[in-house]
Amino acid sequence: MRDSTLPTPDAAAQDASGALTERIAAEIRDRHGWIAFARFMEMALYEPQCGYYAAGAAQLGRGGDFVTAPELSPLFGRSLARAIAGLLRPGDAILEFGGGSGALAAQLCDELETLGAGAPPYCILETSRGLAARQRARLGDRVRWLERLPERFCGVMLANEVVDAMPVHALAWSAQGIAERGVCFNEGQLAWCERPAAGEVAARAGGIGIELPPSGRYESELSLAGPAWVRTLAASLERGAIFVIDYGFPQREYYHPQRSMGTLMCHYRHRAHGDPFFYPGLQDITAHVDFSALARAAEESGLELLGYTGLAQFLVNCGITDLLGAEDATDIARYAPLAASAQLLLSPAEMGELFKVLALGRGIGEPLPGFRQGDRSHAL
Repeated sequence: MRDSTLPTPDAAAQDASGALTERIAAEIRDRHGWIAFARFMEMALYEPQCGYYAAGAAQLGRGGDFVTAPELSPLFGRSLARAIAGLLRPGDAILEFGGGSGALAAQLCDELETLGAGAPPYCILETSRGLAARQRARLGDRVRWLERLPERFCGVMLANEVVDAMPVHALAWSAQGIAERGVCFNEGQLAWCERPAAGEVAARAGGIGIELPPSGRYESELSLAGPAWVRTLAASLERGAIFVIDYGFPQREYYHPQRSMGTLMCHYRHRAHGDPFFYPGLQDITAHVDFSALARAAEESGLELLGYTGLAQFLVNCGITDLLGAEDATDIARYAPLAASAQLLLSPAEMGELFKVLALGRGIGEPLPGFRQGDRSHAL
């Protein structure tokens, strides 16, 4: 049964979702009635013309389904600029994955010029044509759009709320073993169906060491795509740093006994809920990031772990409180919303603790300012 509290899409949106559901149904039929949840998530988000990120550009912002930190406050990008300005050498570039509305690129470009760091080439690797068009309208010729990762790259790579939208395998541990939770059709509706985990999924899941709760069943997710993506970046990065900003945990917190229902979450019209089968293609589907897995893949690929901490600590280290303090507090119309947005970024009950910042790199000799205090790399 669908959540009756969620808004009902209009007829055109329902038709678009129906077209994607038909594609998913065909895939399920072709694979003998079952597909892994990772494949379902990939289609729901990225299927050409129909997937959530492929279909349009209305997902982000107040009128969409969720708001990211750059849309929330310009102080986010201005603070991040202070973290990366000292890393850029002549000829270096900035590469942002999934540029969203273009807000972060605009903030970084403006602040780097203010800091005297010039205007390094700024590139965006964007898989959504709709979002790329939105970015072009906002940024003009300040940015270059790429279709693939450069073979060789020097500079700074940025991934803000990117890894959480990478497909994950859904799993269930019990006394009977490890099952992979997949998708089938039940009475004409998309539904969960389980099979014994196999191959790499079973091998990775078996090495986690899950402690079963009293219920005897533990559900969670396993990302193979995130670590694979890090290994791909490592092959490209000749010198520079990678910043991953997202919500998640180290592995021991990710698979904590009390987190027995996993981290899958869907976002539709600023409402979070747990039904991934609600109108496929019309909602975001995410899972928290296992930062330990990313760090492990990086180190196995020859990258150095440069830092890991909570978003609030990172932004404070980068001077967000100084930036806010420099604003004219008597200009209430401007200052009040800026201070409120800073509170959302820094509050432990909001983004400040749930979001983390992971920095990886090669050829970086000096400590990064964003991890000057409160570095938690040891937790990974």
